[in-house]
This record gives sequence, structure tokens and C-alpha cells, in this order.
Amino acid sequence: MNHSPGLGWLGGLTLANRLVTMSKVSYVVVGALVGAAVVSMARLPVLMSDASAAGTDSKAEIARFNAVFQAVIDNYAVAPSETALVEAALGNMLSSLDPHSSYMNPKAYKAMEIDNRGEFGGLGFEVTMVDGLVKIVAPLDDTPAARGGLQANDLIVGIDGNPVKGLTLNQAVDKMRGEVNTSVTLTIQRSGVDRPFDQKFVRAVIAVQSVKSREDGGDVGYIKINQFTEKTFDGLKKALDKVRADIPDSKLKGYVIDLRNNPGGLLDQSVSVSDAFLDGGEVVSLRGRRAGDSRSFKARAGDLTGGKPVVVLINGGSASASEIVAGALQDHHRAMIIGTTSFGKGSVQTIFPLSGGNGALRLTTARYYTPLGRSIQALGIVPDIEVKEELPPELAALGTRATGGEAGLKGHLANEASTREAKGSAAYVATDPAKDTQLIYALSVLRGNKPASAAN
Repeated sequence: MNHSPGLGWLGGLTLANRLVTMSKVSYVVVGALVGAAVVSMARLPVLMSDASAAGTDSKAEIARFNAVFQAVIDNYAVAPSETALVEAALGNMLSSLDPHSSYMNPKAYKAMEIDNRGEFGGLGFEVTMVDGLVKIVAPLDDTPAARGGLQANDLIVGIDGNPVKGLTLNQAVDKMRGEVNTSVTLTIQRSGVDRPFDQKFVRAVIAVQSVKSREDGGDVGYIKINQFTEKTFDGLKKALDKVRADIPDSKLKGYVIDLRNNPGGLLDQSVSVSDAFLDGGEVVSLRGRRAGDSRSFKARAGDLTGGKPVVVLINGGSASASEIVAGALQDHHRAMIIGTTSFGKGSVQTIFPLSGGNGALRLTTARYYTPLGRSIQALGIVPDIEVKEELPPELAALGTRATGGEAGLKGHLANEASTREAKGSAAYVATDPAKDTQLIYALSVLRGNKPASAAN
């Protein structure tokens, strides 16, 4: 089975049928779902050919749909596209459930599969849809979006002079995708700016480098995981090997694992990454509507770091698969979690491919739980030490730049164990490590220069 967690643009998980964990219903443009958890399942028929399998109510509702569909086909003033009508109906049906369930037409489904492989064409940011507008969750490093200065919480209100209102998220993403080296003009609405402004971008091949690493100060290994793709665990192993090659074991004080603004991705990769730092025990469990839908994922014996201290950085843009890793390492007391409260996407999506190449359904089918049985849905992972990133003056004047989190998404699943909801936290990360407040604090903790229980 393939498992995938991830944000939409907000992150997700994936199981077979494919579970995708991403937080944010998102596309990285635009590319992958954020925080989605996805599972791959057997192909479904395009339409039910035998309603006898459905209950009486289901048969009546299907008959009602067929009657309306046929009336439109027969009587509308202009001959409509039957494909467009069905896709619109499917899209509205799935979007009425929760922010992470959706219908993907064949083009969108193919794009999702490409995204999960870690390479696609577009602009390079995570998005979700809020009140009919496309909201940027986070731009990806070294992409046209990041170089063009797009920021978390920017709203895209127009694409090439046409309004976004009235489009589905898939339709908006399709319009932002295109041939490499072609341009697209986005109309951006930004908090603190009086009126929307246009900005032109040139599309590029977005090859997401899932894992980046470096040695810091000759005694700490810094590993940044940008997204959980099919290549993430292999990238992590290479990064760990490189750190050990660069820093003698006697000098290596530990590792900083940076999951900030990581929207999620594949569930199996989040389990493997967690496993790399654990010597056994549960990583995450999934619980669906039926008892048979529940399952647990466990770590194998063997800590790839040899038990070295680990600090994990999270913020309001850390979703889904990122939250699985942070939650597992926190519950096992294997890592100190530093930063601000994560996004709070605690649901799992299953991908149901439709027969005949007719796209796929992404359907929320389960919640996931940390090893101690915590559901983080609409709550997020609360860090062991809260450290807020220092904002530059031009951003500080606009406020905290909080993402809004899962709880800020219309129609989100409630947390079944708590009435409290967290409204997200800031997703800003300084581009200059010398000004990165959270990273500086993490490095100080590993070097013994900061108390391990102080809040900032």
C-alpha cells in the first residue's frame, strides 16, 4: 500500500487505496495537496449501474439526480457539456463534506501523482480555498513563488485578469499551471495593503528537494524536510550519513529537524522518518468509521542517529505528515519540539481511482492519533517550548501572520475529544539563519546554552 499524509494545498496522508496526509487542501502550483493523507483503493465504476446495492433512500436520491441531469440535457437553452455537468456535480458533492475531500478530474489526478513523486511544473506554493478565494499556505523554497515574494495568507483573487470567485480549487490550479517558461499574472490581495495588486510569474519545473541538510558550527546537524514525497526517507538517510561524515561522533551534539511550513505528503514516508529516530513503538494509528478500518503503524528496532539528541522545529505551516512525525517523537520523549502550534490536520484521506481513467475521489475516511492516543484535529501539536519567530518590521506591522490552521477552514471536522480549537500560529521563517529566532534557540538547547523548559 502507498500511504501519503498532506495541505492542498494544506497538507496529507496516503494509504492504499492511497492515504494522503497533507494539511490544507492544497496544490503546489502549484503542486501537491497539503496535509492530505491518502490511501489507494480498487477502482470504482464511474456510475452505479446497479442501484440494487444501494438502500432505498440511496436509490431515490440517485433517481432524483438522474431526473435533474436529464432535464438539463434535454431542455437547457444551449447544449451543455455532459462531462462538465458531471464534474461540477461531483466536485460540489465532495466539497460539501469537509475541506480535504474532493473530486479530481483525470488531469488533476495525474498532477497529484506527479506531485507525490516530488517534481511538477508550476509556480511553487501550497494553497487552499477560503470563501471562494485561493489562499496561499506557504511558498516553496527556490521557486518562482518564493522569488516573487508571495507570502503565507496572501489571497489570489484573479488569474490572468479573470476572477477566481466561482472557480473550484482544481479549476483555479489548472489555470495557474502551464507550460514551462510561459507566464501567468496573479492578482494578489494582501493584509495591510490597501488594494489588490497584479504580479507576473514565469512558470518553471518545480523539482522539490524534499530534504536539505548542512552542518552547523561543526557540532550540530541541521536537516530541513520540505515535503513528504516518495524520496523523503532516502533523502533523510543520505542527510544523516553526510552529517556523520562531516562531524566526528565525539563532537556531534545532535540534530535539528526542521518541519516548519512542511504541508505534509505521504503517510508511509512520515512513518519511515519517525522510525529513523525511534527504537520501536507505535508511530501513529488510524481510526475510521468501522472497526475494520483502524490500523496502527509501528517503528522497527534501530535508531539511525545512535540516540543523539533531536530538536524538531514546527510552526503554523507544519501540517499532517509533519504533525505525525512531531507527535510521535514528542509522545516517545525522543525529541524536544520547539516553535509554535502546528496546523492541526488530523484526518486521513483515501484516494479512490475511478475506472476508465475518469479521475479519482479524495475522501476523508479516518482520523489519525499520536502514540498516546491524542487526536490533533483542529488542535495541532503544541510545542514543548514555545518560541515565536521575530518578524521583520514590515511584517510585524501587519500582525502575527497566523495561518488560521485547520480550525480556520470552513467545514472542517471537529475534534471528537475536545471542544477547544486552535486557530493556528505564525508561519513566517526568516530566510537568514542568523535572524532565525527559532533555529537559534534550538541550536542553543542542543549546545546546553538554553534551559530545556523555558518559554519565549
